[in-house]
Amino acid sequence: MRRAEAYGRSMVRGALPLVGLLILGTGVAVAGERPPTVVELFTSEGCNSCPPADALLGELLKRNDVIALSYHVDYWDYLGWKDTFASKLTTDRQRSYGASLGSNYVYTPQMVIGGTTDAVGSDAQAVSEAIAKREQSPDNVPVMVSEPAAGKILVSVPSAKVKRDAVLWLVRYDSKHTVAIQRGENSGSSITYYNVVRDIEKLGHWDGQATAINVDPASLGAAEHALVLLQTGGTGPIIGSAKLPDHSGS
Repeated sequence: MRRAEAYGRSMVRGALPLVGLLILGTGVAVAGERPPTVVELFTSEGCNSCPPADALLGELLKRNDVIALSYHVDYWDYLGWKDTFASKLTTDRQRSYGASLGSNYVYTPQMVIGGTTDAVGSDAQAVSEAIAKREQSPDNVPVMVSEPAAGKILVSVPSAKVKRDAVLWLVRYDSKHTVAIQRGENSGSSITYYNVVRDIEKLGHWDGQATAINVDPASLGAAEHALVLLQTGGTGPIIGSAKLPDHSGS
């Protein structure tokens, strides 16, 4: 584990019913069944203890009960290799997790499970146990994605009682990238990264009232895939998620 620095669209409200279907472009899932647990890996191409965690994330993708994402941070760039996918947005997200999880530092490789707990990203047993624990949580709000008309994507969340407002995040990501590292601690290695987050932005807030947000497919950019996360407090418990239909290159 690499210990790092100290922690320093259009919205419509209405009476949407708690419907019984989660509508996706490729299929239908019954609302009320346990949504996948979101696992977020904070990694870096410049971190020599990260490759085992990157490989573990690839293994987690084989599970139906997990949504796995990798975020590349930029604070290891000073070691001699600038991370291909790192951004301030992902580093800021990890720092925010540090605050919400009660830690005064961030590190790589770090996996955050369901927004509620973290584990060393290469510790398969600890990660598996954290996923199992998160799956026992009663927190579950259906996030619905539909295409009511050509060129339209609608993200909606029904009304529910909540103790704290949540944020709807739009996450854009690519399935896989293999990078030949030429300098730094991983010099000479060719490492494969999975579900690489290219961008994350706030779509809106959810305060327990029925909410619907229109997403322009053109705004999804060149990323291969996109999903929405419903997350208490922005970087607290993730209580809902849904994948968007693929519109890469739109």
